[in-house]
Amino acid sequence: MKKSRGRTGRKRRRKHFQSFMDGVNCSHKLEYIKLKKWLKDRGFEDSNLRPAEFRDTGRGLMTTKTLQAGDLIISLPEKCLLTTGTVLSSYLGEYIMKWKPPVSPLIALCTFLIAEKHAGEKSLWKPYLDVLPKTYTCPVCLEHDVVSFLPEPLRKKSQEQRTTVHELYMSSKAFFSSLQPLFAENTGTIFNYSALEWAWCTINTRTIYMKHSQRECFSLEPDVYALAPYLDLLNHNPNVQVKAAFNEQTKSYEIRTNSQCRKYEEVFICYGPHDNQRLLLEYGFVAMDNPHSSVYVSSDTLLKYFPPQDKQRNAKLSILKDHDFLQNLTFGWDGPSWRLLTALKLLSLGADEFTCWRRTLLGDVISARNEQQTLNITAKICHFLIEETQHVLLQISRLKRNKENLKNHLALVEALRLEDLRILQKSAEIVCNLNITTT
Repeated sequence: MKKSRGRTGRKRRRKHFQSFMDGVNCSHKLEYIKLKKWLKDRGFEDSNLRPAEFRDTGRGLMTTKTLQAGDLIISLPEKCLLTTGTVLSSYLGEYIMKWKPPVSPLIALCTFLIAEKHAGEKSLWKPYLDVLPKTYTCPVCLEHDVVSFLPEPLRKKSQEQRTTVHELYMSSKAFFSSLQPLFAENTGTIFNYSALEWAWCTINTRTIYMKHSQRECFSLEPDVYALAPYLDLLNHNPNVQVKAAFNEQTKSYEIRTNSQCRKYEEVFICYGPHDNQRLLLEYGFVAMDNPHSSVYVSSDTLLKYFPPQDKQRNAKLSILKDHDFLQNLTFGWDGPSWRLLTALKLLSLGADEFTCWRRTLLGDVISARNEQQTLNITAKICHFLIEETQHVLLQISRLKRNKENLKNHLALVEALRLEDLRILQKSAEIVCNLNITTT
């Protein structure tokens, strides 16, 4: 009897231990103890969520009780949120009010984050600042060697992101200088480019959407940001659904789950139906088995498979451009997109079929020859992209061995490219089956 109870006890402890092994509880760490106390002083009460380290997602929040659909995940009082209202009621308020032309809500928040981080121990927001990431993995922070391995559309957007942050810095330097009376140290040293990049990434990756009324002291850009301490530890999962909004009655930002979550599991929210390129661009991570992921086909790749001697080629291109069929052409988990197939069908029209181009855009079948040629070219493009992706993965693998300092960033791009490869291989299989059906 005793022996039996001992075995059951061990089994129960092992099961309990295994549950925690899914995520290692970090609530005993000083930085989280201080953050929870700081939040409690501002009216936040929470007994169900614990900070933890998870194997697949890194830092996140685990639940200590089973959550059912409709349950409240978190309710964060307004006093805990960092908004432009927080900034205006601080020592920066009078400087923002009198600065012309007005600064944007984004720059106001960036300025506050940089100034508070510089204040160190004196900052009222120190417990929150201490748990914010020290570095980010958005494309704006990646080395040129790493960016060069990104897929073409994302590479272009990452360059635009870099330009945006650089222009923001250059256009804000005069405003930063006006804050000199507040600091003993030179503002040029405090508000340098890397400080702004860090603040911009913090806001871009961690804010919740919260609309604020337009204030005259700000430029006309929308004031929709709020930093939400503790809540921003919740990670993204494309397969969960939540309801998130500011509750005017309770004066708290609330998130309710629409799905079940077992005890000691990680609690997820969904940032939106984003593909991995968008997730990497906006948040600096990729989600494995992302149902929204797709591989983009550039118009240059498209045109490689159509002879330049086709007399109607330019006319076909003009039609595709006028009807917005040269962008968002993709392969997904379910094969080539309708847009990609439609663009290829139009480009595959024979000289005697060209007058049917309107019917092609509506999805009509023009001829068996047109359908077959479209599938053949789709298969060729897919195989070309598979080879290109495999080549890039090989290059990444080599660079990972040679550049230890870039290992983490390269691993991120590698994860993106591996997901692309899986999508393309699945698409190749689907196109092959379509080919068999039509022949």
